[in-house]
Amino acid sequence: MEPCVLTEDDETVRIVTLNRPSRRNAIDLELRIVLAEALEASMADRGVRAIVLTGAGGTFCSGGDISTMRRQSPEETRPRAQAAQRVIRAIWNGPKPVVAAVEGYAFGAGTALAIACDRVVAASDAVFSTAFTGVGLAGDMGIFASLPARVGLAVARQLMLLPRRLPADDALRLGLADAVAEPGKALESALADARRVAEGPPLALAGIKAMYAAWPAAPQDVLEREVELQASLFDTADFAEGVAAFHERRPAVFRGE
Repeated sequence: MEPCVLTEDDETVRIVTLNRPSRRNAIDLELRIVLAEALEASMADRGVRAIVLTGAGGTFCSGGDISTMRRQSPEETRPRAQAAQRVIRAIWNGPKPVVAAVEGYAFGAGTALAIACDRVVAASDAVFSTAFTGVGLAGDMGIFASLPARVGLAVARQLMLLPRRLPADDALRLGLADAVAEPGKALESALADARRVAEGPPLALAGIKAMYAAWPAAPQDVLEREVELQASLFDTADFAEGVAAFHERRPAVFRGE
């Protein structure tokens, strides 16, 4: 039986692929657990500088696997919901930037999973939809934080209350996607972006992620955290390398030290 999540390394970029193409990569409980483990392992691997998250078979993720759902008590449901949130915590709390490569459908939890990432590259024929209310649910996988952060509170509320299918160009205009690629080229484009990110200073990138993970925050708190982050980065080998490379007019080689 094929694993529900595949991983492959492209130099310092790890590609993590949802691998249930017969179900359009719908998320069941096993996939939630395995995906969280794959992301956590990638975040902990010093050889990995960036992560690309994608789906097999021409579809990113069609949402939760409704065929595995049934009415059940909150006590029974809570572990399933927590397993979904573990995936999002791995993306948000981990130090490595994550780029989503979206082909085909990103519905419900698929949209939530994509927009939890640091960058979203969508094929021009991809389609997004919140879609949770169609089965009587409100939403999970961090969508109540990530959606308003991307599109604003008013637009997020309307997209949740009145779900509709958003083609990639509309997703780009609203802020759900950050770039649009030719059909079938989302992974290639996302990989190119991830390779560029992977060349950056790992400690600074981790700091940037941590700053945004705490958003929204009080402006005065942001100022204090900026000071602490910048002060810590001044005392790193990467900073010294960056300054030396600037003076020597050559590309910097960052090592995360």
